[in-house]
Amino acid sequence: MKLNQTVVKTYRGGNFSLQSGETLRDAQLSYVQVGQLNADKNNLVVLPTYYGGTHEGNLPLIGANSALDPERYCIVILNLIGNGQSSSPSNAHPEQRNARFPTISLYDNVCLQHQLVQETFANATIALVAGWSMGGMQALQWACLYPEQVRAVASICATARCWPHNQVFLEGVKAALTCDPNWDNGDYTTPPAAGLKAFARVYAGWAYSQAFYRNETYRQLGHQSIEDLLRFWEDDHLQQDANDLLCMLDTWQTADISRNPIFNGDMTAALGAIQAPTLIMPGSSDLYFTKEDAAYEAGFIPDARLNVLRSEWGHCAGAPGRNAADTRFILGEINQLLTKK
Repeated sequence: MKLNQTVVKTYRGGNFSLQSGETLRDAQLSYVQVGQLNADKNNLVVLPTYYGGTHEGNLPLIGANSALDPERYCIVILNLIGNGQSSSPSNAHPEQRNARFPTISLYDNVCLQHQLVQETFANATIALVAGWSMGGMQALQWACLYPEQVRAVASICATARCWPHNQVFLEGVKAALTCDPNWDNGDYTTPPAAGLKAFARVYAGWAYSQAFYRNETYRQLGHQSIEDLLRFWEDDHLQQDANDLLCMLDTWQTADISRNPIFNGDMTAALGAIQAPTLIMPGSSDLYFTKEDAAYEAGFIPDARLNVLRSEWGHCAGAPGRNAADTRFILGEINQLLTKK
């Protein structure tokens, strides 16, 4: 097998009109391409990133022994706006940096991604769009906006909108971060470290299930105690920019694939517009993208297959490479989706 380089590239979308009526100055999407587009331009796989993650977080899905083999597919991992790689509060045009960064919707992300595919990949047919968490939300948005272009969809531990209990969860972590006086309404000069650490500790209680903690499954990640795990989460979040986290959180909290000029809030119509075979895979112990919400949505997608990921890893069961057994199961189901006749 040839060595596939994961060189980070940048797509420049110019001044991009947003759903809010604002303009994102010098819009940029950071992405990684693994594999090459074929002559028929029908082997493109799009993998949007998840909350707080970058392209590196999706790399465990790709490989010679994976359903996503770069010898067969041209795989493009697209960084979410706000994740510190693509346009974000921390790296934006000076006039829009930090607290002045505009509001970004799910629709904005996918429209800019589509523009990249049009211009960089000759508007190729998309063999698969797939993602975990916010990546799955973007996958479903892709499929309803561009049904003639998308051939298969996999939404892992995600839903097409942020349902009310999910929104309340996000209010809690947001409050933990913004209570730090150093946050200063986003105009901080010193990172709000106490807020970031509080955000991480609250989040960790939601990301994994009750059984994960009760059975000490965190030891499989190399942590000897719950406190070790919490400190790991703190250290991880201290590496992130608070405004970036809040930008992505707002995109997540307001996410709804029907909240755009195409569907005007009609969720049934938006889900019904998805024509591609669709794998809906909620986690059995996910505390905020629940299997009940995912199953309800799947009932409106014409060619959806609901397959619950049975795992005590909570929402993190769907995280690429986090738990090898869960990732193998996900890739097996994606392979079945791609080979469906």
